[in-house]
Amino acid sequence: MKVEQISVFIENKSGRLAEVTAILGDAGVNIRALSLADTSDFGILRLIVNDREKAKQVLKEKGFTVSKTEVVAIEVPDRPGGLSEILQALDSASINVEYMYAFVERCGENAVIIFRFDETEKAIETLTKKGFNILEGERLYRM
Repeated sequence: MKVEQISVFIENKSGRLAEVTAILGDAGVNIRALSLADTSDFGILRLIVNDREKAKQVLKEKGFTVSKTEVVAIEVPDRPGGLSEILQALDSASINVEYMYAFVERCGENAVIIFRFDETEKAIETLTKKGFNILEGERLYRM
């Protein structure tokens, strides 16, 4: 029930993000979700893509540092308080959310949010017991 995310370390300068997206586009890799965090010197571009191995390969060939991380995709009720219910369930189990970002499509009536936890297995177990839907990676890559 985990999703593979790739992280790309990029210099914080004009054109680098455009370069990454052009490389992926030219290779036929579709970006499904992304998050960009930066400091004054560099940024971390986190991506969910349809072909992780190809993305990693073409970016490394162009000199980018790329790593893979496991994250969790959760359907979040798309209504006021929907995200709060998930975060309260995690808090009651003392699970920390390291970061999160939204997915580009909805799943039925629900939004999809990508989470990175300090205790991934415990988070999956907690949320599943509370009735939240955890999405499989393969489903996410094809959405």
